[in-house]
Amino acid sequence: MKSRVRAVAHRGDPYLHRENTLPAVSAALAAGADAVEVDVQLTRDGVPVLLHDRTLERLWNDQRQINRVTLDQLAELATPGLRIPTLAETLQTVAATDGARLMIDLDDSAPAAVTWQVVSELGMESRVAFCGPVVAMLAVRELAPDAEISLTWKRLQLPKQRLLAELRPSYLNPPFGLVDDRLVASVHDAGLGLATWTVDLRRTMRRMIALGVDSLTSNRIALLRRTIDQQQA
Repeated sequence: MKSRVRAVAHRGDPYLHRENTLPAVSAALAAGADAVEVDVQLTRDGVPVLLHDRTLERLWNDQRQINRVTLDQLAELATPGLRIPTLAETLQTVAATDGARLMIDLDDSAPAAVTWQVVSELGMESRVAFCGPVVAMLAVRELAPDAEISLTWKRLQLPKQRLLAELRPSYLNPPFGLVDDRLVASVHDAGLGLATWTVDLRRTMRRMIALGVDSLTSNRIALLRRTIDQQQA
């Protein structure tokens, strides 16, 4: 039987808690996530924190860019039980769950060095993975020769062999709309796993599993966990 598909929680469990917060991460782990994918941005004073957008407006009702706000200033946005956590705090949360991993999504190369520094200082190298586009993942690979990388990829054609040799990704990570049997076969023939995102409907989860996808990322982690377990029972 095929090995179990990895269940990745997208920004924690955003159906229950605000995305990229500690309650969202903890809820995703409690729901059985194998890994929790979070986004990292840097504050003005260079602290990696969990946030997808470049500004605070969508989630925190503040129009400032995250790189113009210090960590202390971020604390002013907190409400009881809800705040923007640091990467270090999030890693410590994940460390408390046996076997769980944190997947760090970097949309550019800027946060790579300080992100890896935090991971290394906490001794969490084996508990993290990275995903993102080429430039960001090349920066990660230069810093961390053995880190697990999922290369975010939005083309039907596979990356050039030269890039694959330099980057050494474990997974190719296209959006699920690009995934069909030919792409799955091509990725597996290249010696890679196929990860895909963001899969929120049960029928799409089932279709991806049937196609042979190795890792699924979802906003509905409890549903994904049940679907994987039922389909691979």
